[in-house]
Amino acid sequence: MTDSWYAAHTHHWADWPLPELLHCKESTGTRISLVLPARNEAGTVGRLVERLRMALVEGVPLVDELVVIDSDSSDDTGDVASAAGATVHRAAEVRPDLGTVPGKGEALWKSLFVTSGDLLVFMDADLVDWGTHFVAGLLGPLLTDPEVRLVKAFYDRPLLAGGRDGTDQEGEGGRVTELVARPALALLFPALAGVVQPLAGEWAVRRDHMTSLRVPTGYAVDLAVLVDTAQQLGLEALAQVDLGRRAHRHQPLRDLGPMALQVLAALQARAGLSSPDPVPLRQFRSSAGGAGAVVRDVPLTERPPAAAYLGSAA
Repeated sequence: MTDSWYAAHTHHWADWPLPELLHCKESTGTRISLVLPARNEAGTVGRLVERLRMALVEGVPLVDELVVIDSDSSDDTGDVASAAGATVHRAAEVRPDLGTVPGKGEALWKSLFVTSGDLLVFMDADLVDWGTHFVAGLLGPLLTDPEVRLVKAFYDRPLLAGGRDGTDQEGEGGRVTELVARPALALLFPALAGVVQPLAGEWAVRRDHMTSLRVPTGYAVDLAVLVDTAQQLGLEALAQVDLGRRAHRHQPLRDLGPMALQVLAALQARAGLSSPDPVPLRQFRSSAGGAGAVVRDVPLTERPPAAAYLGSAA
């Protein structure tokens, strides 16, 4: 990835005023779907949906569909999102003939069967420090450059209340990115080293491209689509946009282990190497009696391109 690519394909969200984006959308007849995959996010999803609906559906009609895919939540995520104005689908109930598995990637894959936008914007549902400009920023390259197929976000990521004095640690978020994804890309796909946030959960894509991709059902989906796009279409199909600052709820350290494993497995698969599925991940916890092992079976399932099923009987 050359400096010239970075200069030409790295943008700031303020590069595209909303009136300009709306003009591009209306002049081309483009439909836009905004999708929030959510699992047990009742505490945050309502505020996200409400703000997005008021700003980008009712205020400026940039978004045609605001959809929440409820991924096996055990709380009232779906009800909260619906009350805030989203169209809610439970992942397990979308195309049940195709089965269901847990995971973020599964929710994104299932969203392709219940949305109609030419452009899809994906946002995580656990954000606590964000702005509606996230959506407009991600759409800018897609609405103004027909060669771009995938747009990734990047931002400053604090580790919330991570300091010894109980303060936020700026720039210290993104532990799986810094410890796993970025080093692995440097080894296996160095051409992508200039992507600032390869695991960003906020990204936008053209529907026809997304439906052509294999989709890991778990955490690795955000990285897999990046690598697949670069491999299939070249770096010119990629863009990235600076969205400013983003903060979200952090996962416990040991819960990052399965996420990291899925990331490594997805990159390994795209480098032509195979892995068993699932992979047993052994983690240890200290106790008075010594170190005890906990084994988790981490699934590495990937869905085939959705294009093979779109239009078939549900």
